[in-house]
Amino acid sequence: MLFALRTTTTLRSPNFHRNRNFRSRNSRMTTPPVLSLALPSDTGRVLSIQSHTVQGYVGNKSAVFPLQLLGYDVDPINSVQFSNHTGYPTFKGQVLNGEQLWDLIEGLQANDLLFYTHLLTGYIGSVSFLNTILEVINKLRSVNPNLTYVCDPVMGDEGKLYVPEELVQVYREKVVPLASMLTPNQFEAEKLTGLRINSEEDGREACAMLHAAGPSKVVITSITIGGSLLLIGSHQKEKGLKPEQFKILIHKIPAYFTGTGDLMTALLLGWSNKYPDNLDKAAELAVSTLQALLRKTLADYKRAGYDPASSSLEIRLIQSQDEIRNPNVELKAERYS
Repeated sequence: MLFALRTTTTLRSPNFHRNRNFRSRNSRMTTPPVLSLALPSDTGRVLSIQSHTVQGYVGNKSAVFPLQLLGYDVDPINSVQFSNHTGYPTFKGQVLNGEQLWDLIEGLQANDLLFYTHLLTGYIGSVSFLNTILEVINKLRSVNPNLTYVCDPVMGDEGKLYVPEELVQVYREKVVPLASMLTPNQFEAEKLTGLRINSEEDGREACAMLHAAGPSKVVITSITIGGSLLLIGSHQKEKGLKPEQFKILIHKIPAYFTGTGDLMTALLLGWSNKYPDNLDKAAELAVSTLQALLRKTLADYKRAGYDPASSSLEIRLIQSQDEIRNPNVELKAERYS
């Protein structure tokens, strides 16, 4: 028995204090710095709250990668996680609620990780979640009063809502006043302003109405007038001043694609931050990127022997890295006088 005791002590002694001292030192080590905070990039740090799909590119899957290619640190929060987008015959997954979103924000705050230069939001499916987004905006601005909030008010398209009607009022009365940049499509701009957009003048007036509500930058990303497709952008550099407005005529591509609105808003965020006083240049770069990517997507489906007109197409995001980083500006903005 004495031999056993001595043997046990002998086996334990050489490393016991060393291991205990290592654990003690290790417990006193501070958490390493988050380099995106300690050594921030010239572009910024983005919190992106959008949907997520396992397969395909919509929501955060469509927005995060391009922003990263443009030099941004991007932290995604997935408002939903689905197997695929809802245009498929079936989908499965989970929906994040407002309480779960706030848990994530509190976790970031507890570790001093809540400093962001930009907040990006896309599809939001419930009033309760949208109300929590309002709390998130206020929390982020309490940490960084200069936070840029880019809001894509995803509500519907082509005359049809695909969110509950009550979300429209929350967007109009509470969200729009907090936005730095707003990127509605034609239908969404009409819902937010109550103005029917039947002409370019109507589009410009809708932008002015949205400026009056809050955001200094407004881009109506797609407007169909007389068979033509165009973008109308507007930048009010100071309250009370006449906004600088422009249009870009967009080439129609004979197919329907998913995730293009999410990608467009991400590109507008990315390029408008690089050219803060030149929204028309940022829009040129964003539109030209999107057009090149859609042409590549269309060509690849045809090369695979698939009829592009038969259903919605998943965009070729990964295969378009060069076009995202270095777009060739083919579509130029025309300023209104």
